[in-house]
Amino acid sequence: MNQIEQAEAVFVIFGSTGDLAKRKLFPSIYNLYRKGNLNEHFAVVGLGRREWDDEKLRTVVMESIQEELGEQRPEVTESFLKHFSYLSFDVTNKDSYSELNDKLHILDETFQIPGNRIFYMAMAPEFFGQIAQSIHNEGLKDTQGWTRLVIEKPFGTDLQSAIRLNDEIRQAFSEDEIYRIDHYLGKEMVQNIQVIRFANAIFGSLWNNRHIANIQVTSSEQLGVEGRGGYYEKSGALRDMVQNHMLQMVSLLAMDVPLRLSTDDIRSEKIKVLRALRPIVGESIKENVVRGQYGRGEINGQEVIGYLEEENVSDSSKTETYVAAKLMIDNHVWAGVPFYIRTGKRMAVKSTKIVVEFKELPLNLYSKENKQTGPNLLIIHIQPDEGMTIVLNGKKIGSADTTPVHLQYRHDSEDRFNTPEAYERLLFDCMMGDATNFAHWDEVSLSWSLVDAISKAWSESGEKLPTYRAGSMGPKEADELLEADGFSWWPVEEM
Repeated sequence: MNQIEQAEAVFVIFGSTGDLAKRKLFPSIYNLYRKGNLNEHFAVVGLGRREWDDEKLRTVVMESIQEELGEQRPEVTESFLKHFSYLSFDVTNKDSYSELNDKLHILDETFQIPGNRIFYMAMAPEFFGQIAQSIHNEGLKDTQGWTRLVIEKPFGTDLQSAIRLNDEIRQAFSEDEIYRIDHYLGKEMVQNIQVIRFANAIFGSLWNNRHIANIQVTSSEQLGVEGRGGYYEKSGALRDMVQNHMLQMVSLLAMDVPLRLSTDDIRSEKIKVLRALRPIVGESIKENVVRGQYGRGEINGQEVIGYLEEENVSDSSKTETYVAAKLMIDNHVWAGVPFYIRTGKRMAVKSTKIVVEFKELPLNLYSKENKQTGPNLLIIHIQPDEGMTIVLNGKKIGSADTTPVHLQYRHDSEDRFNTPEAYERLLFDCMMGDATNFAHWDEVSLSWSLVDAISKAWSESGEKLPTYRAGSMGPKEADELLEADGFSWWPVEEM
């Protein structure tokens, strides 16, 4: 986004009165406008069930900008807000779509927009298919410009529901018009994975099973379900995190070099990885997947309740708040290399990190002489800090002993004010027609295939769900998962 590219489109936000629109979408659209990626030829139509009007929506947008970005620029905000309008909307009523269509034609004329439209689903997923078909049937796609549909997760609750949803949406939109958003794919360092791998000769020849011992992907949160117990009871960590975010990161780490940096070529290589994932079924689930549920504990010196005590959570719930898994990729590049993933709530630290552990030298002279050496590591810091660390063995100054040397590059040491957030970057990509960092249907279906087998086995199992103390890094069974292979989790809080 260094080069100023501009888009002209109408954003139609279904669910504009919700939390996602206020926290992410409105500030992101404002940033695009402030930076010049949106010129004056754009409009935003907010839709919701509440009886708001244009002024109410604009007030909410202004508050959103001030709260999320700390912006106090009245002259810019005023010119920005005039592009916003609101319609009270019933997604089941044909008249609502007719009124919206009339509104879109007026906005095209008012702001000289060439009929380009982005329909953003920021609402309950059970309406996605119905809305998509109504958009098509009621003529909202009949425009001289392009139309695109942005869908938030979850895309279904299992493979069969995802297939049904995809079939419904595909009756109205073609695959190249559908943008399934995964905000992890908009994060700076997730997008940097490809650059680290494919733009550096130092890693190009080492990125395979001859030189890498294992790869660990951790995404931990200190927060609990935070009032979302009803949603989490239906989801759990497996569906909420593994099916999308975690497997997307694994596919980026394991994909082969694409022919070119095009959407189709990158997606093709990611899909090959997901197809090569060894199925986890039957008895192998016990050996390769660990689940857990947080109990009472302490976070930052404060006592916190366990999951079973959370609001809207059954006191006999078997919903997992933690998942760790060992994934194997059966291809010529990664055969024999375990990819360990773990994600959970109420853990010791908030951290998303990737640790690539390289194999040690077959004959390390310093290790042979009882010196303190360890494996070389590449650590990719995704959040809350961003950057990378390379861990080498070096000599202590003034001593013959060896010591780990950390070569670090961190974004948080820079001025981050002008760095785009994930949603801002993904919205811009959608406007530009770049679907590289959005999930293709094949990626979604293959991910669900892996997750469904695990979920089904858990639902049929009578085994007791392991618990872990809030403020820890998960149940002991997750440590044993790696110990069985002679490895251990790298402590992300110390890296």
